[in-house]
Amino acid sequence: MNRSEKQEIEFKYETESRKSSLPESYSKVFERVKSLTFMFPSETQLQDGPYVDSTFDFQPDMVWKRPKEICEYPQFIVDGATHLDICQGDLNDCWFLSAVASLSLYPSLMERVVPPGQSFQQGYNGCFFFQFWQYGEWCKVQVDDRLPMGDGHLMYLKSSNKNEFWPSLLEKAYAKLKGGYNALNMGFSHEAMADMTGGITEFVRLAPSSRNLGLVIRGLLQKGALINCSKSEGSFGENTGLGIISGHAYSVTGLEMIQTETCPVELVRIYNPWGKAEWEGPWSDKYGIEWESVSKEEQNRVQRKNLEDGEFWMALSDFQHNFQEMEVCHLSDDTLSAGGAIKRPWHCTSYHGKWIPFQHQPQYKLTLLEEDDDPSDPELTCSFLLALMQKQHRNLLMCVDLRVYKVGSEGEPVIQFTNKVYREIVLRERLAPGHYIIIPATSETNRAGEFLLRVLTEKGNHTVPVEKPVTDEISFSGPLSPCLSGLPSITEAKDLFMKHCTKGSFCRPLDLHNLLTEAIANGVFAGSEKKLSLEICKSFVVLMDIGWRSVCYLNCTNQSKGTGHLDWMEFQALWEKLRQWTSIFIKFDKNKNHTLEQKEIPDALTAAGIKVDDFILQLISLRYTEPDLTVSFPGFLFLLLKLACMISRRTNTHHSQL
Repeated sequence: MNRSEKQEIEFKYETESRKSSLPESYSKVFERVKSLTFMFPSETQLQDGPYVDSTFDFQPDMVWKRPKEICEYPQFIVDGATHLDICQGDLNDCWFLSAVASLSLYPSLMERVVPPGQSFQQGYNGCFFFQFWQYGEWCKVQVDDRLPMGDGHLMYLKSSNKNEFWPSLLEKAYAKLKGGYNALNMGFSHEAMADMTGGITEFVRLAPSSRNLGLVIRGLLQKGALINCSKSEGSFGENTGLGIISGHAYSVTGLEMIQTETCPVELVRIYNPWGKAEWEGPWSDKYGIEWESVSKEEQNRVQRKNLEDGEFWMALSDFQHNFQEMEVCHLSDDTLSAGGAIKRPWHCTSYHGKWIPFQHQPQYKLTLLEEDDDPSDPELTCSFLLALMQKQHRNLLMCVDLRVYKVGSEGEPVIQFTNKVYREIVLRERLAPGHYIIIPATSETNRAGEFLLRVLTEKGNHTVPVEKPVTDEISFSGPLSPCLSGLPSITEAKDLFMKHCTKGSFCRPLDLHNLLTEAIANGVFAGSEKKLSLEICKSFVVLMDIGWRSVCYLNCTNQSKGTGHLDWMEFQALWEKLRQWTSIFIKFDKNKNHTLEQKEIPDALTAAGIKVDDFILQLISLRYTEPDLTVSFPGFLFLLLKLACMISRRTNTHHSQL
């Protein structure tokens, strides 16, 4: 493949929802991954023989072989896909492997990502596929089975069984999704867990003094959550002396109360996907003399194995002392439909929404009626999680807010997370039973964007979108009381009419343009006359010609004349409307920059007596705005006259049909 046939992709890793909350020791990881640049061809192709995926670049020191070239009888999966199959290779992708290890605890979840039934024998064509969750949808990723070899062995992720290849092919598919093997070289477990489950991930800081940690971990595991942990203290890759590696990702696979000869002890089961280092302190496989006080029956009950396989037990107190972070992936009832949770899992409701200029922010009603079944919690509260994700455009993220208000309260929000440029915001909260409004918003009101809002609730609690009524017509209720106008009085306007209009009798579009230009240039909107075009003035004349009687409340029997000009009576009626609308513009132009911004438009239209739904507001933003998505003073006058004429024609048509 020639260099000209390749495209350079710059991979910019985002810490997404929690960059600012990550420990200081992760900053090196962030900077390292952020700077990665790698090359790969842009397309895949089929050739004669087994399938060939041209996504991955071929390097001189790397040999690519198919499993049939590596061993005599390759298998996709041998006796199920488990965390004990996973052995880390030369990549620093333990963050991905620990997520896979956690996923393997739930066969139904694993089968969604790693579809069974694929084989190197029956129906083999060199192609394997996997599925990953992206922005609310499951996407299929297809790869060939060629794997990178170095010094006669697999360079990257491999199975503990030399004939099994699902781990290597899964890693290759995930690398393709992310942009290449280099993109997996250091990262964060919560991203991989979200990509392989569609769950909501949460970053939790731990402290040696954390109370009720055992209850928290047990509750998470019982609800089917996936948990990874890591040690942030010390230099990256440093062995702390008891086998725990700083910056390395581990999986929490169990929590048990072990009965000893003297007293019960709470132990945490941990898995190291690297498999080369285990805990060497109390209750370890190698030096844990504490196990001598536990009966064989009790050891069998918790499936304790005295092997150097990467899995080990440690006391909860030692767990708190050696690990400072947990990354939790919360799964919902639809994800765990095939089982995997002891307690009833979360119920997930998802909303795909848009932020559209000139529309109010979308709202969702959260109803909390049933309290948590937590006897240790003295307060009657309802737990829930909110996850707001910006869709696509990772390099063009907007500043977003997430607020929750109590219905009927006019005070501050009960929950708020504001002005954050994150790909995803995740909040786990508890509130008293009641009704609340969730508002996902962006402070960049003139930019459009898409989002995915997910709400996890328990039992009978639920959410619904708050829909504004959408009508098939625009309504007119009469204007509010006007304030001072920015245009000359009708007496002064008559002098302008006599000055600019043909023979002082008729006002043609060019005459109206000259007249309005002088009036605006000498008034409070000086400078706005540059936005007044001859086309707008032509529209003024035409609209008055076809709808001026009802718009201006004139008792006249004249029909549309099609003369292309206005007489004094028609001009006078138009001028009074323009003065009235100008006063409204002055009132709602809060920053006095002679334009109306997105948030000012709906109220200005209402003040003019015109009520429109969100769909009409969207059309207004497309048709009547400047490049900066604001409405100029002349544009506002044209917009109101156009809307008023539309209402007039619809009303007259309706009356004629009665």
